[in-house]
Amino acid sequence: MDGFEGISGNVKGLISTGIYKVNSMVEQLLTQVHPFSEHFTSQSHFPSWVEPMDQKLLRSNGVHVDAIVASDGTGNFTKVMDAVLAAPDYSMKRYVIHIKSGVYNENVEIHKKKWNLVVIGEGMDATIISGNLSNGTNVTTFKTATFAANGRGFIARDISFRNTAGPKMKQAVALRSDSDLSVFYRCGIFGYQDSLYAHALRQFYRECKITGTVDFIFGHATAVFQNCQILVKKGLKDQKNTITAQGKKYPTQSSGFSIQFCNISADSDLVPFVNSTQTYLGRPWKPYSITIFMQSYLSDVLRPEGWLEWNGSSHLDTLYYAEYNNYGPGAGLDKRVKWPGYHVINDSTQASNFTVAQLIVGDLWLPSTGVTFTPGFGD
Repeated sequence: MDGFEGISGNVKGLISTGIYKVNSMVEQLLTQVHPFSEHFTSQSHFPSWVEPMDQKLLRSNGVHVDAIVASDGTGNFTKVMDAVLAAPDYSMKRYVIHIKSGVYNENVEIHKKKWNLVVIGEGMDATIISGNLSNGTNVTTFKTATFAANGRGFIARDISFRNTAGPKMKQAVALRSDSDLSVFYRCGIFGYQDSLYAHALRQFYRECKITGTVDFIFGHATAVFQNCQILVKKGLKDQKNTITAQGKKYPTQSSGFSIQFCNISADSDLVPFVNSTQTYLGRPWKPYSITIFMQSYLSDVLRPEGWLEWNGSSHLDTLYYAEYNNYGPGAGLDKRVKWPGYHVINDSTQASNFTVAQLIVGDLWLPSTGVTFTPGFGD
C-alpha cells in the first residue's frame, strides 16, 4: 500500500479494502507463529539457497566473475540492467557481475526471480549508479529507487547508489532492498530525503557511507548497520532532519533497525549550519517502530532530545527506541525525550537482542558471504 501513496484517482481505493482484509487475517495468524530466530538453530534448517561453500566470495582474491559491465565497451555489457537481465533465474549459486569504474546513469531493478546475484564495483567513489527519479515528479516513493534489489540473497560490494534529485524534490530513493539475507559491503548510498529504503526482510550493511536529510534510512526491514558512516546533509530552510524512520506496523512483525559501531556526523555541506539545523536520530513512521543506536559515535549534529515525534503523541507508547553505550558530544542522555517507548539500556543482556547474531541470525548466514561482521558486542 505504501507504493500507492501519491497516486491520483481511485486505484488505491479499489484495492485497499481487499488488502486490509488480508492484512488482518495474516496478523491473526502471526500471533500463533514463533519468531524465526527460535527455529533456525543449525545450518541444516536454513534456506537451501544459502550457499555454504562461498567462504571467500567477498575477498579480493579468487572471486569468479560471470559478467563484466564497462561503459567504455571493454566488458560484456555497457549497461548494468542488461547484465542483470542476462543473469540466470532462481540461481542456487552466486552469479557475480563486475561493474568497472564509471558513472552509470540508469535505474536498475533486480527482480524477485534473480536469486544470489552479486554486484562488485571498483570502490564506492569509482563505480556509481546514478538516477534522479523523485516523488516531486509524480512518481511513487517506491518507484523512485535508482537501484532496487528484490531477489533473495543479493550482495553488493565497493559500489555506490546515488539519487541526485536534490532536497527540493521530496522523496527520492537511492537504494531499495526487499532482498532477504542481503548484504551491502563498503557501499555508498547517497541522497537526501528517503535515501535508503530498507523495505523488507533481513539485511546487513557493513562499512557503508549513507547520506541524507529526512527519514534517510527508512523501511520495514530487519536490518543491522555496522561500522557505517552516516552523514546528515543540509536540506531545505527550517527543515528538520531525521536519520531513521523505521516502519514496524504490527506487534507480531519481525522488524527493526540496529545501528552499531557507526559514526553519526554532519556532512561537509551541513557543518557550517549545525547549530541552526535540527537533526534527530529518528521518528516513528509506523506504530511499532523499533530502532536502537548502540556503541556508536554521536556527534554534535544531534539535538539533545535525540528523537522526534511523527504526528504529535501518536505511537510514542508503542514504539521501541533505545540507546546503549554510545559516545561523543551528541550521546548525552540527560535531555533525551521522556516517551513511554524510549529506553536507555544499561543491561548488555537486553541489548544483545539487537546484535547481528540475535536480530538477523547473522552468525548462520553471513559467513557464507565472506563479509566481515561482529556477531555480538566486539572486544
